[in-house]
Amino acid sequence: MPQKRRSQSWTDLKQAGNEYFKTGQYGEAAALYSQAIKEVEKSGKKNSDDLSILYSNRAASYLKDGNCADCVKDCTVSLELVPFGIKPLLRRAAAYEALERYRLAYVDYKTALLVDNNIPAAVDGTNRMTKVLTEVDGPSWREKLPPLPTVPLAVRERQAQAQASSPVAAAAQQNGTRATSKPAPSQEAVKKALALKEEGNAFVKKGEHKKAIEKYTQSLKHNPTEITTYTNRALCYISVKQYKEAVRDCDEALGLDSSNIKALYRRAQAYKELKEHQSCVEDLSRLLRVEPQNTAALNLLQEVQKRK
Repeated sequence: MPQKRRSQSWTDLKQAGNEYFKTGQYGEAAALYSQAIKEVEKSGKKNSDDLSILYSNRAASYLKDGNCADCVKDCTVSLELVPFGIKPLLRRAAAYEALERYRLAYVDYKTALLVDNNIPAAVDGTNRMTKVLTEVDGPSWREKLPPLPTVPLAVRERQAQAQASSPVAAAAQQNGTRATSKPAPSQEAVKKALALKEEGNAFVKKGEHKKAIEKYTQSLKHNPTEITTYTNRALCYISVKQYKEAVRDCDEALGLDSSNIKALYRRAQAYKELKEHQSCVEDLSRLLRVEPQNTAALNLLQEVQKRK
């Protein structure tokens, strides 16, 4: 059993809390994190990053003990200190889900995906909340959601760089998705890829799809593991009637995330234009298992079934 340390430094208290947490002694861990928070606050330095981690750690202890209300409070403080932290977002989402506050849970899971769309827990949570909210609120459930926050590009860059520099973290995030043989890009490559992707997005908004394709292609040379770049380019390929290329991009995206809604829908659109109706129906059926009330998918399925 881990022993409490005599030293009252917050780093020692945090480490002791971590040891208790690992052995399932969540009450003791929470108490040590509380002491660590007091030590940091007493020091007068109040480092936001350190405090954010401590509040998030204590929130994890509360969540494990079933104290969801305090978990929500601590995660909220953690996110106020350092906005868009993945761990406090996921922990607060889980607490909201346990409290049956499904709309708020959806927003937190979805926000985590906006920061990094390769997080299996966020993908699974978003899918679960979609099904629950469809049952509770009906087809118009999205209209009843609180607004989703806008995630700054700098936050997504920082998360991508952290993932690229930590193979262990990257491997952990692949759990629940198909493994990819693509090597993790460097920090510089990730930054270039994101900038080029944003340029591509700007061309899409102007309706200049061929120019957007060029930017997305350049982006993928720097970072071939970014799912949304594939799905964005697939949309452009469909717009310029290059349907086989769209299918290939969706294949790449689904190789990284087998339940990606955009990739399934856009591949279904491309299959429809290629008159591969059975493949189109299969993709739409997969999509509807994740989002049963997806109106666009339901309409496309109905249209394709009439042609079969």
